[in-house]
Amino acid sequence: MSRTPRIEWRALAAPVVAVVIASCLGVAAVRPGTSGAERDRLAERFRFTSEYLNGDPAGARTERRVQPALRHISAWISAVGASVAVGDIAGTGRDADACLVDPRDDSVTVRPLPGSTGRYAPFTLTPEGLPWNPRTMAPMGCVTGDFAQNGLTGVLVYYWGRSPVLFLRRTGADGKPVPPSAAAFHATELVSPMSVWNTTTVNFTDVDGDGRPDLIVGNYFPDGAKVLDTEAADDPRMAMQDGMSNARNAGSTHVLLWHSGRGGPDPEARFRDEPDALPAGVRHGWALALGAQDLDGDGLPELYIANDFGPDRLLVNHSRPGRPSYSLAEGRRTFTTPKSKVLGHDSFKGMGVAFADLTGRGEPDILVSNITLPYALEESNFVFTRDGPVSDLAKGTAPYHDRSEDLGLSRSGWSWDVKTGDFDHSGTPQILQAVGFVKGGTSKWPELQELAMANDSVLHSPLSWPRVKPGDDLSGAAGNRFWVRTADGRYTDLAKATGLDEKVPSRSYALTDADGDGRLDIVVANQWGRSVFHRNTGPTAGPYLALRPVVPAAVPGGAATTPAIGARVTVRTADGRTYTQQLQPANGHTGVNSSELLFGLGAGADAKRPVTVEITWRDATGPHRTTRSLTPGAHTVVLS
Repeated sequence: MSRTPRIEWRALAAPVVAVVIASCLGVAAVRPGTSGAERDRLAERFRFTSEYLNGDPAGARTERRVQPALRHISAWISAVGASVAVGDIAGTGRDADACLVDPRDDSVTVRPLPGSTGRYAPFTLTPEGLPWNPRTMAPMGCVTGDFAQNGLTGVLVYYWGRSPVLFLRRTGADGKPVPPSAAAFHATELVSPMSVWNTTTVNFTDVDGDGRPDLIVGNYFPDGAKVLDTEAADDPRMAMQDGMSNARNAGSTHVLLWHSGRGGPDPEARFRDEPDALPAGVRHGWALALGAQDLDGDGLPELYIANDFGPDRLLVNHSRPGRPSYSLAEGRRTFTTPKSKVLGHDSFKGMGVAFADLTGRGEPDILVSNITLPYALEESNFVFTRDGPVSDLAKGTAPYHDRSEDLGLSRSGWSWDVKTGDFDHSGTPQILQAVGFVKGGTSKWPELQELAMANDSVLHSPLSWPRVKPGDDLSGAAGNRFWVRTADGRYTDLAKATGLDEKVPSRSYALTDADGDGRLDIVVANQWGRSVFHRNTGPTAGPYLALRPVVPAAVPGGAATTPAIGARVTVRTADGRTYTQQLQPANGHTGVNSSELLFGLGAGADAKRPVTVEITWRDATGPHRTTRSLTPGAHTVVLS
């Protein structure tokens, strides 16, 4: 006798629900693209003229010399090091000078940008008088800033193989800065004694709210590891990541508070290392980018650490002057949220971070670059927007969810630095992303996929890694991205249409108005190729406000001022529009922006009608606020 089979609906419920949800998400992910006509209209708003910043150095190389254990992955190890930072070296009042790190000859050069009124010959910075061995050490990036707090721009250079070096501007007997040259900068150690660090990113921000910027140093390979020493055959400290998605065996991340400074022929800047500033379990992620931003409105910058091979970290700032303190905040997972999309629980490869108001709510959203190749490591960029009260941060909860797919920003390639700016004065930010890893003729993706599926217990050994040598390729043909907002609120890439896609893998951007015409120019640092200056020559949609907030310098010596790092500026137009930015020039991977904030005021704004500008900042006496009425154009505001 036949029987009707009994269906266990309870057992089928979970997979049925999963299939339905997956189908719905899949349908939701399929969105119409931008039409060719709209892309053409958008591209007409932008125009750049481009020129190389540097030539091909004699004996230019395409890989680094590495220790024996790493020789079979020399191209992988050689894939970072290009950097650019802008600042006012010439003393023209404009951030029209660039510090450029070129891995092809491991040079650190300072030069005026095209259009600058500063006139001097490019020169090279080397740590004269300090421990220095170019056979085992190499520069990885530079940061411009007033480290001595005497009103003069200096340069911090960070390396693999040693701790960072400060190059501070000398003054003569008359108290005036020595004209720009290598001899005009005095090299001094950031930490003493010098340590063997392998640094990949540095941020310059006011951690403790005393009005003096501090330093956050993100190290990559373990402290003491001699990555570039070809004779380090048995280096016990050398290790790769101890996991593909949760690696925590990198070098230390350091918080260094500004302590004192002085000018003169032998200037000095002293910083104090604060090893207990970061919570336990945070210091040893493989940091590739650092972002500082006040997210809760108390004037103290929260810290976002973008980690390679592991979860990023959002740290809430509870500091007081002289007493830095952070706590960890993590996002909450909902029924439809993949774990990897939850802030602080991702398993991705964070390589860049920026902040911008993409949602029009007058507050910063968080943009993060990852590896986002559809045929390889299928990750996603992040655009974290707030979906809960900011008071949750103090409770350890990050009230953010990822909207990168909604905004069309989830996929871009093997992405590094990310920067935002209003290049056409439309009032809407555009987004730049540096893209590309190793360029060659032989794809290494099959071997990398095998590594990604390997047991984490063997990943830390270099012997487990597949061969990646010059001539091999990993996302080498991908171009940079220039994201522009469309009529439906999503972003589309116009890099090719505007000439901003590079022909070689790039690493970082620096944004500044080098020629003083009110339009943001772009400097891009390329890895194993010439770096490029893109001068903005495009039409503008309306007037602009360029604001340089400064405070009196800490070191006595006249009426010197210094950038008000951490200041928050809110601009309100007569017709009710609001724009906001914070002065955090060193956010990102290895690119440092101008200390001038540029606001596009949008079409229809009156170039002669003042706008209301509210500026908030902190010093040792607490938070402060001032409101000014300013006409469109360029202004310097002294805060005191």
